[in-house]
Amino acid sequence: MDFGRLPDLRYVDFRLPPDHPETAAVLARARPTQPPTPGLHVGCPIWTNKEWLGSYFPLGIREADYLHYYARQFNALELNTSHYRIPDAGTVRRWRELVGPGFKFCPKLPRSISHERELYQADDLVVPFGRAVAGLEDNLGLAFLQLPPHFGPEHLPRLERFLLDFPADVPLAVELRHPRWFQDAGLRDAVMATLEALNKTLVITDVAGRRDVLHQRLTTATAFIRFNGHGLIPSDYQRADFWAGRLTEWLAQGLHAIYFFIHQRDVRHAPVWASYFLARLQELSGLYVPPPQVIPQAVQGSLF
Repeated sequence: MDFGRLPDLRYVDFRLPPDHPETAAVLARARPTQPPTPGLHVGCPIWTNKEWLGSYFPLGIREADYLHYYARQFNALELNTSHYRIPDAGTVRRWRELVGPGFKFCPKLPRSISHERELYQADDLVVPFGRAVAGLEDNLGLAFLQLPPHFGPEHLPRLERFLLDFPADVPLAVELRHPRWFQDAGLRDAVMATLEALNKTLVITDVAGRRDVLHQRLTTATAFIRFNGHGLIPSDYQRADFWAGRLTEWLAQGLHAIYFFIHQRDVRHAPVWASYFLARLQELSGLYVPPPQVIPQAVQGSLF
């Protein structure tokens, strides 16, 4: 994820800002129906990570088996494949069979909807997309609408219409990127209130160069976080501590589920960071998800 990435981090304040005032109200309303064990889903944006062969994947496996082994390291995936084409029913069925129960896919809406048509007259694409991802059944987390950086507040009526018409049986998260969504506090709060009223989750994006998208405003009882790391430097671990603390606070207030997706330029760093983050979150909240583990590799014997 290159959005908001900076070459120089010396002047970045990575502390999390205070919660938006409405976040506490959202969590208070969710508290009576909080599940006994809230959902914690952590993953990456892709599963075809050849760099994991010999560590988090066994050596010598076929590429067709990567998703099977990915799902034994992480319990969620930010599914970018669907951003480029709507998967057919057979593909969705194979995905479901490869990951097993408990795993969650968060399929990104096709760019033909979000970036090319910009939500305008897209029903002929939204309907087949909704039908396809509904085939994930219990493995469906939230679908994910990433609006392009040039999609600004002047298109708010179009966004509202799109969200009203979106299939009700497909949970949806929305990522806003245009700076003007956040520059005017009144406009910012209005669009956030709209998402809350429509039961759509607002994505929280933690990137170095755009701290405005780290708004800390929950619009549902689900936190959907996209984290952009910088190669396991000290600030990456400090940010893991910050997030473990904030999520523990939200869980105590009534949060139902967490989706946390890790973006690292070097994919070998993602499992390492995830293990640290999950350990810190368990230490503070008691919520446990097995961390990624290096797989012992078979060693061929020798006659000499």
